Amino acid sequence: MNKKEFSFEDEQNRKMYWHTCSHIMAQAIKRLYPEVKLAIGPAIENGFYYDIDAPFSFNPEILEKIEDGMRKICNEDLKLERFELERDKALELMKDEPYKIELINDLPEDAVISFYKQGEFTDLCAGPHLDSTGIVNGSGIKLLSCAGAYWRGDSERESLQRIYGVAYPSKEQLEEYLERLEEAKRRDHRKLGKDLGLFLLMDEGPGFPFFLPKGLVIKNTLIEYWRQIHKRYGYVEISTPMMLNRDLWERSGHWTHYKDKMYTTVIDDTDFAIKPMNCPGGMLVYRSEQHSYRELPLRVGELGLVHRHELSGTLHGLFRVRCFTQDDAHIFMTWDQMRDEIKNVIKLFDEVYSVFGLSYEIEVSTMPEDHMGDLETWDFATYTLKSACEDMGKSYVINEGDGAFYGPKLDFHLSDSLGRTWQCGTIQLDMQLPERFELEYIGADGKKHRPAMIHRVVFGSIERFIGVITEHFAGAFPLWLAPVQVEVLPVTDRASEYAGNIVKQLDASGFRAEADYRPEKLGYKIREAVGMKVPYMIIVGDKDIENNSISVRHRSGKDLGAMKYEEFLKLIKEENDSKAIK
Repeated sequence: MNKKEFSFEDEQNRKMYWHTCSHIMAQAIKRLYPEVKLAIGPAIENGFYYDIDAPFSFNPEILEKIEDGMRKICNEDLKLERFELERDKALELMKDEPYKIELINDLPEDAVISFYKQGEFTDLCAGPHLDSTGIVNGSGIKLLSCAGAYWRGDSERESLQRIYGVAYPSKEQLEEYLERLEEAKRRDHRKLGKDLGLFLLMDEGPGFPFFLPKGLVIKNTLIEYWRQIHKRYGYVEISTPMMLNRDLWERSGHWTHYKDKMYTTVIDDTDFAIKPMNCPGGMLVYRSEQHSYRELPLRVGELGLVHRHELSGTLHGLFRVRCFTQDDAHIFMTWDQMRDEIKNVIKLFDEVYSVFGLSYEIEVSTMPEDHMGDLETWDFATYTLKSACEDMGKSYVINEGDGAFYGPKLDFHLSDSLGRTWQCGTIQLDMQLPERFELEYIGADGKKHRPAMIHRVVFGSIERFIGVITEHFAGAFPLWLAPVQVEVLPVTDRASEYAGNIVKQLDASGFRAEADYRPEKLGYKIREAVGMKVPYMIIVGDKDIENNSISVRHRSGKDLGAMKYEEFLKLIKEENDSKAIK
């Protein structure tokens, strides 16, 4: 693509820009260090990377040298030329690059083997690319970091160094992006989780978070809200065992399709697995009694603790863990109820996400290669998901081949206050498990019929959702969700008893309040409370005692002045009950 046709706002163009930058980086590295070996260098969601096999570490000083080399290549305005070779000639061209040799050998016999050449540098690549390195603005390039990576993601293979970079058409755009990165670091839920006393991540339990008292307040408050809204939408709640035998997992298909992520054990010579999902247990509950069409749709929720074996290198705070609470629900229904039930779930999602100020985009994930069931059933299920979205006025994009093995799904990608996206909610249609578990209901005709089923989660993982909203709110949770809602600060020892009585009154009214009795200066106490993101501070001194009043400050720095306790209680009650974001 040439400069006149290029628009960085277009996603495909942006990926092309970043992919070209990965080649420019590889060329700069080979100029500086000809002995290194190149692996792969794709564009990613926010920039690009290249995996390098080098006998030295890429420290910050070396990354600066590579950046300078990239800017020179941009100024050289080298044309990118695509060409194709037969397999034997391709292998000869890449004879000094063992990782490229492996990639070529793994291609199908009839595959087109293409290369891109810019100046003296040639790389194995399917493309596409910009027409010239000159289209890339060198002043908008920044190499961000270097991390370890295994060749082809296999921990048994070679250990490589992955250099991450980003590039924008202007220096100003790059600086804006880097500022967003810095803000993201300040909001990192792992740091805030520790600073605010919410949770711990410990070496004794990698991937198994420890929730502290304040963090558990947030978790339990979310669960309480979940139960309230699900009761209103007609759900009942169940709880199923954490460990079930192999026969169940073979029937569900998980033993075949998901076993590598399951923790297993043997009890009394029988194989068991800790559940990675709640679904099979829910099937057993449904099957335990006979159902009539008059009961359907039957909406069954479960806050189930599930375990999944994730590779240690993929663990990341609360975002990727090995143990989490899945806010699951299974909806059993007739086939003609499916469309309306999907719409009802979307309506619930709209209500929940709006409470947190989160917007979303919908992705329709279609049939994967590793699937159960026939094509006709999959097509009907996919059509139903799309139609329900359209009925609700929702747009969507297609994610080919990324459905669950038992059915297509809608994935809800939430956008936070920094514009980042998180996949949390999902709605999955399933005609396979009802068949495998022989689920039935008695229809209006008096005969047995097979129900259809929806799997759905709103938060996805409650732990992960806490990580998302911690970063979204930068730890300053709305009043209804804040671990400590009010901090009472006595100015003198004489005001301690008065402060204690206020805490008792707030507690009796259902609010979470604490008093800071430490013999510190008031300004220090205020700064501490603000640092802990406490929404409201009540300051009490001799004058407040005399006037039977309180002085109120908000964490934003706004001084609300003196008021009667009853006035303050009314203010926070309205804010708490409405779940307002301030």
